[in-house]
Amino acid sequence: MSLDIDHLRGWIGRQDSASETLSPALVRQFNATFDRASGEDMGDVAPLLIHFCLAQPSVPTAELGPDGHAARGGFLPPVPLPRRMWAGGAFTFSGDIRIGDEVTRLSTVKDVVLKQGRTGPLCFVTVEHAVTANGRPVLTERQDIVYRESPARDQPPAKPATEPAPPGDRSQRITPSAAYLFRYSAMTFNGHRIHYDKDYVREVEGYPGLIVHGPLQATLLCQFAADLKGRRPDRFGFRSIGTIFDTGDFTVNASEGENGSLRLWTAQENGPVAMEASASW
Repeated sequence: MSLDIDHLRGWIGRQDSASETLSPALVRQFNATFDRASGEDMGDVAPLLIHFCLAQPSVPTAELGPDGHAARGGFLPPVPLPRRMWAGGAFTFSGDIRIGDEVTRLSTVKDVVLKQGRTGPLCFVTVEHAVTANGRPVLTERQDIVYRESPARDQPPAKPATEPAPPGDRSQRITPSAAYLFRYSAMTFNGHRIHYDKDYVREVEGYPGLIVHGPLQATLLCQFAADLKGRRPDRFGFRSIGTIFDTGDFTVNASEGENGSLRLWTAQENGPVAMEASASW
């Protein structure tokens, strides 16, 4: 498939913005989903990365593509590659979101790059999100999105990494039940069918089970880092290098890094690293 990269790069600079007030009800739902506890009254500090659940694009159902994503060519460039994945990102925190704040997201397409991967073309789209709460800057996020071809029906699956991830100095075990993944999809208004439709994910995408969201894993890692250090990090970055399915438990891991930082990763039980991250203060 040929891609007109010059046409796609015409989306660089496009912006999208939305606002939403953080309610106590959403914080209760967020804490219930993650089996956590925090203040749930007006003015209390909100849980880390709850902004993933706020001011998200609300595309009419009739305008969704067959995979449950919004049809392309609006804010994001119309990349004609069928598979879309959240490849990674980074956050710089400058303040806290509090319950009752009006949270505003200003998103800007920063770059569109075409590369050649082992299985075909890869198109990387970089988006920057500037998030404010009642007009106060609270975080800046870089989001890395990658688009790729679907494998041919007769093509053997890519050989996954087989080296099991090492255990962390500290770790937590998570069971990715269908209800857990559905609740997170609902809170983030994410219609991507790979997270809730088992028939679709097996028969169309060719995966063995439902896929654990990248942002959900990032949230677990960032929360784990903050729990271990007793406060939110100043900077947090993550990169997705594998996939976690709902076919078994996975772990969230942390070990000490340099200058008080933490190295973090997720891994399916007895499997390789799926997402790696770092947090610094």
